[in-house]
Amino acid sequence: MSSARRAAFLDYASLDLGDLDPAPLKAVFSEFQAYPATAPEQIIERLQAVEVAIVNKVRLTAECFAACPSLKLVLVSATGTNNVDLDAAHQQGITVCNCQGYGTPSVAQHTLTLLLALATRLPDYQRDIQAGRWQAASQFCLLDYPVMELEGKTLGILGHGELGSAVARLAEAFGMRILLGQLPGRPLRKGYLSLEELLPQVDALSLHCPLTDATRNLIDAPQLAAMKPTAFLINTARGGIVNEQALADCLRSGHLGGAATDVLTQEPPKDGNPLLAHDIPRLIVTPHSAWGSREARQRIIGQLTENATAFFAGAPTRTVC
Repeated sequence: MSSARRAAFLDYASLDLGDLDPAPLKAVFSEFQAYPATAPEQIIERLQAVEVAIVNKVRLTAECFAACPSLKLVLVSATGTNNVDLDAAHQQGITVCNCQGYGTPSVAQHTLTLLLALATRLPDYQRDIQAGRWQAASQFCLLDYPVMELEGKTLGILGHGELGSAVARLAEAFGMRILLGQLPGRPLRKGYLSLEELLPQVDALSLHCPLTDATRNLIDAPQLAAMKPTAFLINTARGGIVNEQALADCLRSGHLGGAATDVLTQEPPKDGNPLLAHDIPRLIVTPHSAWGSREARQRIIGQLTENATAFFAGAPTRTVC
């Protein structure tokens, strides 16, 4: 392995909004170039003379790896590595490392924020105030929309890893009962309920599982129909786990109590999306921002630093391939 330690971060602006301290990461390398963004036709040129590529969402293909013989390490500033051709990286002897668990407090907080907003009808009351309805009211308060207390309600969780566990702890602090769902394709676990058993029991369902062939459209029209008419659905996991058209139709029909999602199948949704229609009631959409607290993004800097340091010490960590 070359002793040179040159790195290029191809989409640095996707991580740092000008509020982070990149000094620990820069200190690992003899040369460090941070590009705000990189177009596909610029990738090879920018990586040909470096040993380390750092990317968030920029796609690294077999063609790219073949054209960049100096490349020894890819650091992904996220957990998902679907933008990297892992087979090609392995064939070229390139190590790929990702970041893990950095956004747990941020995403768990966002999940509870969405649940609370649905339960308290926050968007509806905010809209009415902006429309002047409270100002014109005949009494001191508006109570046009029923508010649900979380105390005593049941939260179903699909995906009880680090993130799902953190959400469960926060929900328990509000007095909620937690039920865990069995994911398809996973070994059966004691105390976990099948989807058919879980859905009719929950007052809210929160998704924290990866998007795989087994979980794609896991929540579709039949599953939505099996939920209580007052139940909430929250997705801070991945777009595609929920059938978006089915959810839009369900909300329009008035079956669900509400839904909130931080993710869509295509991001950004430049070609439109069924959940962006203006006539869908009781729906909150946030722009994949759950992970993005300053603290979470600084933890990514820390993990990238650890991953690079470990690689150069001959003991790679958080390796994907």
